[in-house]
Amino acid sequence: MDFTPDETQRDVAGLAADVLAREIDFGRPAGPDGYDEQVWRALAKAGLLGLALPPELGGDGLGVAEVAALLTELGRSAAPVPALTLALGLLPLQALGTPDQRAWLLPEIAAGDALVTAAVCEPSPTQVVAEDGRWLLTGVKTNVPFASVATRVLVPAGGGVFLVDPQAEGVTVAGSTLRLDGVAVDEADQLGGGDAVEVSRRFAVAGMLALGDGALAGALALTTRHVAERHQFGRPLATFQAVAQQIADVYIASRTVHLAVQSAVWRLATGRDPQPDLDIAAYWLTREGPPALATCHHLHGGLGVDITYPLHRYYAAIKEVSACLSS
Repeated sequence: MDFTPDETQRDVAGLAADVLAREIDFGRPAGPDGYDEQVWRALAKAGLLGLALPPELGGDGLGVAEVAALLTELGRSAAPVPALTLALGLLPLQALGTPDQRAWLLPEIAAGDALVTAAVCEPSPTQVVAEDGRWLLTGVKTNVPFASVATRVLVPAGGGVFLVDPQAEGVTVAGSTLRLDGVAVDEADQLGGGDAVEVSRRFAVAGMLALGDGALAGALALTTRHVAERHQFGRPLATFQAVAQQIADVYIASRTVHLAVQSAVWRLATGRDPQPDLDIAAYWLTREGPPALATCHHLHGGLGVDITYPLHRYYAAIKEVSACLSS
C-alpha cells in the first residue's frame, strides 16, 4: 500500500498550481454564471479539464487519481471555479455514458464550454413512473452545485442515472435545490450499467473528498502564514503558546483527512472496494473540517471575514462538501 503520488499525478498537481497562481485574482468579480470563467478557461487551455477523456476524444486517458490530484489543488487554492463538475459529471460520463453522450458532452466539458453536475443529495428518493415509452421523474434534490447554469444534471432515480436538462419542463431550480415535477426522460438520457447509481456516487464522494482535503490544507497554509507574520506585543502570533496549540490542532485534522482521502482514492483508482475508506474519509472531513475552519477564522480575527481575503472561500468549500457528504 503506497499512497505516494506517481510522476503523472505530481505533474498534474504542479501544472494546476502554476496555472492557478498565475490566473486567480480574488479581487475580480465572479462572472454571470457565478464563477471565474477566466480561470476555468485557463485550466481548459492547459488540458487539465480533459485529463480523463479517452485519446479518441482528445484527452489523456487518465483516471480518478489524476482528477483527484487536480481537485485537491483547486481546493488548496480556493479556486473560484465549478471544480466538482469533474467528479460529478466528467468521471461518471466517461465510465457510464453511451457513445453518443460521451462524444457530445465530454469534449464540451474539457473545453470549458459545458458544466455537468449531479444531484446526489435528496431528502427522499426520487419517484420514477413509466409512461408512453419514457420515464417521468418527481422529487427534490438538494446541494446541487451550479444547477441553474449546468448543461445537464445527473439525477439518480429508480436504480438508474438520467441526464436532466435544468431548463426542461417540470424542472425548477432555486439556488442549489432542484425540484422535479413529472420531468420526462427517455432511453437516450439514461447512463448505462446496472450499477450506475453506485458508480456515480463513488466518483462524486471521492471528488468532494479531494476538494475538501485541498481546501483544509489551503486554509491551514493561509493561517500558518498569517500567524507567523502578524505581530502582537512585538512578537509573531505563532510564538504564543495558545496560538501554537490551536494551529497544531488544525494541522492534525488536515493530515488525518489527507491520509483518509488518499486511501479512499487509491482504492477506487486501483479497482479495490473503496466503500469503507470513502465512509471513513467522509466521517473525518465532516467531523474535523468545519471546526478546523472555525479555528482558522478565530486566529485571523477580523481579517477572516473580509470578502477580498480568501479564507471565506475555504470555509464555503468545506461547508458545501460537508453538507452533501452528511446527507
